[in-house]
Amino acid sequence: MAEPAPRDAAPTWDLSDLYAGPDDPALGTDLDRAESEAADLAATYKGRVAELDGDGLAQMIRRYERLSDQLGRVVSYAGLTFAAQRDDPELGRFYQGVQERINAITTPLLFVSLELNRLDDDDLEAKIAGSPDLQHYRPWLRDLRAFRPHQLDDAIEETLHEKAVAGRNAWVRLFDETMADLRFGFRGEELPAARIFDKLQDHDREVRKDAGRAIATTLADRIRLFTRITNTLAKDKQIEDRWRGFPRPISSRNLANHVEDEVVDALIDAVREAYPRLSHRYYRLKARWLGLDRLAYFDRNAPLPEDDDRRIGWDDAKVLVLDSYRDFSPKLAGILETFFEKNWIDAELRPGKDSGAFSHPTVPSAHPYVLMNYQGRPRDVMTLAHELGHGAHQVLAAEQGPLMASTPLTLAETASVFGEQLTFRRLLARTTDPARRRVLLAGKIEDALNTVVRQIAFCEFEGRVHDARREQELTADDLAGIWMQVQTESLGPAFDFADDYRVFWSYIPHFVHVPFYVYAYAFGDCLVKALVAVYEREPQGFEAKYVELLRAGGTLRHHELLAPFGLDARDPAFWRTGLDVVAGMIDQLEQEFPA
Repeated sequence: MAEPAPRDAAPTWDLSDLYAGPDDPALGTDLDRAESEAADLAATYKGRVAELDGDGLAQMIRRYERLSDQLGRVVSYAGLTFAAQRDDPELGRFYQGVQERINAITTPLLFVSLELNRLDDDDLEAKIAGSPDLQHYRPWLRDLRAFRPHQLDDAIEETLHEKAVAGRNAWVRLFDETMADLRFGFRGEELPAARIFDKLQDHDREVRKDAGRAIATTLADRIRLFTRITNTLAKDKQIEDRWRGFPRPISSRNLANHVEDEVVDALIDAVREAYPRLSHRYYRLKARWLGLDRLAYFDRNAPLPEDDDRRIGWDDAKVLVLDSYRDFSPKLAGILETFFEKNWIDAELRPGKDSGAFSHPTVPSAHPYVLMNYQGRPRDVMTLAHELGHGAHQVLAAEQGPLMASTPLTLAETASVFGEQLTFRRLLARTTDPARRRVLLAGKIEDALNTVVRQIAFCEFEGRVHDARREQELTADDLAGIWMQVQTESLGPAFDFADDYRVFWSYIPHFVHVPFYVYAYAFGDCLVKALVAVYEREPQGFEAKYVELLRAGGTLRHHELLAPFGLDARDPAFWRTGLDVVAGMIDQLEQEFPA
């Protein structure tokens, strides 16, 4: 087996476009200025929103928008600094302090959304019709007012907002700091999360087994804490959902994503129905290729026997990703070159750093930052392409302004998954060796299964956990039972799950950070596969329409964005189209490389 290629030094980011450091005087000045502006905004407009004409409303919203950008810059800097070094208690204190200060500043501003939502529909429509300035904010008002049926009394809304830093947010921080502090005992070493999970992709099955046991042992040592966090956050959500009148635990997430419950239900049902022809079938093939009767949980991401564990240096990954984007859109490639040139990426592997990957949009007056842990595997290259897709999307959408740049989670994955697809196609096209092509194709199928099947299984786990928590507090065994049930259903009979896998639910950060976030990955993957099919049929003019889709930010709903491509996510057949693409990839693998 070939030795991994030497890896170039992965970069760390430069956050100085936001602030020079946690003690930068400009940061304190900005908070003081924001506090003064928030107080003046409340003194000027609170209790008077209904009296304002259209231009007056637009002026108030514009001031609110500028303030949102200013505060967003501060909290983005604090969050990024803490994500880069979660084991530093001083940075943890800095992050918490910023959150508390901003929470106090913004509590008096809740009147903006509360009073806007109390306006009569006809009255607001008349104000919009009479003011071009207010018409600009129509998409934001539409999305804000979608929550009108679930809005509580002003005093309750203010209480929930003010207590968040000592409630839900505190539990999330506890989870993040606990995960960052974890060290996994592996063959005489104490490894951070990114390195121990990387060993689940090792060729040596004994290495994978030892890594799996190390993960299980360490998670089991903290399982009471993770169980407490899960129970507390689920109960907190249950109470707020009941107050707000949401019928199901997933409903509030769907509303925030601007997608109908029935659309999400159709996606989940389509993926569950496809388990046998996707994950069940593929993992049976993989077991045979690995020479195993049954797969263990630590074999799920195992490399194929002919995979030489060839690593891709950072500089080569940069060229590959940029060229992949450039072939499709020089405009997108030009945007992404700036991420490398100006150190907007933190890809260095180091202890204490957030073990995941993300692109943080910060605020429109600044620019996004990407965090990942680059170890040179093809999957890491796909992660780089994925997060840079987010980055390009965020740069383009920034022109919509602080209130309308953000896209719902379901559409936020569009550019990222599309970028992955572009990069994979280029990597596969330049690979002529049959063994390498099989490895790449199998890897892409596994990525699709992780993005679609695994994320819908995660969503199923969350749904069952939240439903069960409505009845009573859940023990670690209860959570483990739900986890094993869902994993068995989704991954299929090729797996023989050991008992130590029962704790693996506990490290998934999305369950803690944003309940029911996970289905957005499957939504985005199927949506992109449908877009790619359109691109392959009708490449002429596609790029321009695609860039406009990204530039729209949060101003348009999913059916409006997809209409120019002749697609409609409300059609159940839409989801089957995307799933058929994955099934076709498995067909191709079976035909070209029979087990």
